[in-house]
Amino acid sequence: MTHLTTAPTAGTLPAGSAPHGDRIGFAELPDLMSLMTGDEKHGPAATSTLDALWVLYDRVLRVSPGTATDPDRDRFLLSKGHGPMAYYAVLAAKGFFPTEWLPGFGSYDSPLGHHPDRMLVPGAEIGSGSLGHGLPLAVGTALGLRAQDRPGPAVWVLIGDAELDEGSNHEALAYAAAAGLDRLHTLVIDNASATHGWRGGIASRFEAAGWSAATVDGRDHESLYAAFSAPHPGRPHAVIARVEPKGA
Repeated sequence: MTHLTTAPTAGTLPAGSAPHGDRIGFAELPDLMSLMTGDEKHGPAATSTLDALWVLYDRVLRVSPGTATDPDRDRFLLSKGHGPMAYYAVLAAKGFFPTEWLPGFGSYDSPLGHHPDRMLVPGAEIGSGSLGHGLPLAVGTALGLRAQDRPGPAVWVLIGDAELDEGSNHEALAYAAAAGLDRLHTLVIDNASATHGWRGGIASRFEAAGWSAATVDGRDHESLYAAFSAPHPGRPHAVIARVEPKGA
């Protein structure tokens, strides 16, 4: 694994002057995030996900503003819904909603709440924020697509390492491999915030249950892409993205 780098710093985009749609690149994302204030205590929860979210939306997920309701789109579920600023920045950068929404983050009449609401945020598949719900929902989504005979869409869920302390995730993790949900992918952001941890590392927990798993530097885009696109026939796939420890 390559050396872990620090969280990204702000780019060159002046506050309030973000361009629209997919003309925005990764370097501008910290500036988009800086437009969202009022939830600074969850800043590390947001910045820990930024690189992985960008690689997914920029290079992996088959979904766009024009296909956000297409039944054959890929699904991305943000389980780590507390501190969603990076998620909102990436969605805005990809044109799911205007960047002008970002400064209103968390205000009474803004669709961009401190936890995402799928009924208000274009591109959001679930409402989230309470730990432990995303992976079970992703398992259900993959099962539903299988029942509809839709083998094409991939299902991705991003969870934090602390969510693996939740029993709901343990059950979902065990069931997914037994059911052979090979269109299911779990991205675990590991910032060393779990209470219990797992002997041998997080990847070994997934592998023991029958998953394919890889551990990578969560700031290295090429390593992330290689892990995201690795073949895993017949098994669900987990990518553990290690970033700097929370509070470092």
